Amino acid sequence: MNPSTNRMLNRIKAIYIYILENGTVTTRELAEEFGSTPRTIQRDLNVLEYNELISSPKRGKWTTTTKKVKLT
Repeated sequence: MNPSTNRMLNRIKAIYIYILENGTVTTRELAEEFGSTPRTIQRDLNVLEYNELISSPKRGKWTTTTKKVKLT
């Protein structure tokens, strides 16, 4: 696997776990936590949202859905 793809997948997984553990978080909070730009974080959140793992109940805020996920 391409190293940049591997980094992206690891970051997306870490973002999901962070949201799962912290409840509702903002895009800005995630950008600060992961040292990425808000645009990069938004792209990662789009992947999670597309897969129905997170939702945005209010613009700029994110929370996990009830979809079952096996974390390995």
